[in-house]
Amino acid sequence: MPIRRFGGHKSLVSPKLSYGYTKMNMSKSGYRVFSANSSTACTELAKKITERLGVELGKSTVSQEGNRETRVDVKESVRGQDIFIIQTIPRDVNTAIMELLIMAYALKTSCAKNIIGVIPYFPYSKQCKMRKRGSIVCKLLASMLAKAGLTHIITMDLHQKEVQGFFSFPVDNLRASPFLIQYIQEEIPDYRNAIIVAKSPSSAKRAQSYAERLRLGLAVMHGEADQSESDMAEDGRQSPPPSRTSSGHTGLELPVMMAKEKPPITVVGDVGGRIAILIDDIIDDVEDFVAAAEILKERGAYKIYIMATHGLLSAEAPRLIEESAIDEVVVTNTVPHEIQKLQCPKIKTVDVSMILAEAIRRIHNGESMAYLFRNIAVDD
Repeated sequence: MPIRRFGGHKSLVSPKLSYGYTKMNMSKSGYRVFSANSSTACTELAKKITERLGVELGKSTVSQEGNRETRVDVKESVRGQDIFIIQTIPRDVNTAIMELLIMAYALKTSCAKNIIGVIPYFPYSKQCKMRKRGSIVCKLLASMLAKAGLTHIITMDLHQKEVQGFFSFPVDNLRASPFLIQYIQEEIPDYRNAIIVAKSPSSAKRAQSYAERLRLGLAVMHGEADQSESDMAEDGRQSPPPSRTSSGHTGLELPVMMAKEKPPITVVGDVGGRIAILIDDIIDDVEDFVAAAEILKERGAYKIYIMATHGLLSAEAPRLIEESAIDEVVVTNTVPHEIQKLQCPKIKTVDVSMILAEAIRRIHNGESMAYLFRNIAVDD
């Protein structure tokens, strides 16, 4: 029986693969941009990004069932493509997180090549430290995103840069400061007569960065108005051990830590006859900012500006700002706040879609991200 030899034959697989895909189509993947929320306010940033990229927004629907369950339907093929999910965080934070997780998992099971989350404001970023018997929720969220299928995240001005260590995949923490500094230079008359103010010692490094770049002076506020970060909440290691009744050794007498007592509010620096520009990363409950503005007015500042990356502006923030000594609140569009702007004309918005679009383009093309971080120091 003759032996069949296959070594000399040409490949039986033609260059034109089955189902109409060519070798080139299989090796070179495209990219799509989706919005993880179907509401108009949340898709506004996504539309601005896609317009700058010259692509269409991916077709998908995100809806709520009668029992508030989230349903996501992807309406087009994503096989072998780089997928970017843009999710802005509205007031309903937990629903937004579920939308992102479910969409990421839907794209993962649809054989997307890479799934990159574009989350300009990363939720739960303030809960990045252990508080008594609580939990580090930010680390939990990082694990959930990885499990859902995300392979990369683009975010902006994390509350603590160390949060990047919670993730098992790359995180690009972009900065909004170039856009806010440009706003100061172009929109604030006589900004050379301004002084940069840190609302608390914890935000002094951020304020110092702005002051050095604008060649302006720096002032720091300290005192009882600083209620954000509540460092009075000790972690579990400082909790007293449970009392035990034993006839043996009663334990050692350890020195007792004295309770903190904040001094009356003071301003380190001269703000008299100047424009005061308060710098922070998040503006949510504005009581502290309103109190700080009143103190600065008493010290002689004739205009008060608040500059922040993320304008959450919860609760009665628009009304309090409107009735306060604050002249203007400037935030970026990382968080939708159109309703708050209608309630308070003092709120202004700076568009950061340009840097988010450029980050998407560079990641898809495999280009270096160093250009987006030029002149950015470790403390910025």
